[in-house]
Amino acid sequence: MKEIVTDSKLIAYCGLYCGACRKYLAGKCSGCMDNEKATWCKVRACCIEHNYSSCADCTIVDSVADCKKFNNFMAKIFAFVFRSNRGACIQLIKEKGREPYAADMAKNRIMTIKR
Repeated sequence: MKEIVTDSKLIAYCGLYCGACRKYLAGKCSGCMDNEKATWCKVRACCIEHNYSSCADCTIVDSVADCKKFNNFMAKIFAFVFRSNRGACIQLIKEKGREPYAADMAKNRIMTIKR
């Protein structure tokens, strides 16, 4: 099993921290940035299309709360099941920056801010 480390490249486009995800740590997922199979993810596709490192860089909407791609049906199910607050993750990236956000998530050993 991999070790949880601070690496801003392990921040998913939606703000989750892949570096603390059980699937990533077990070697069953390459993380959002390198996961070519994640063509189903509209957030990932949008960020790649607009050359954003995450939704924190978005200039299309003022807030991820207003984004239909970020708040789609699958995202709502994910948020419910995992008690995830990806919007808070994106806000933290905007406030702190990518490296400090990754450091906080790695230090706290979490992949998302909980609701």
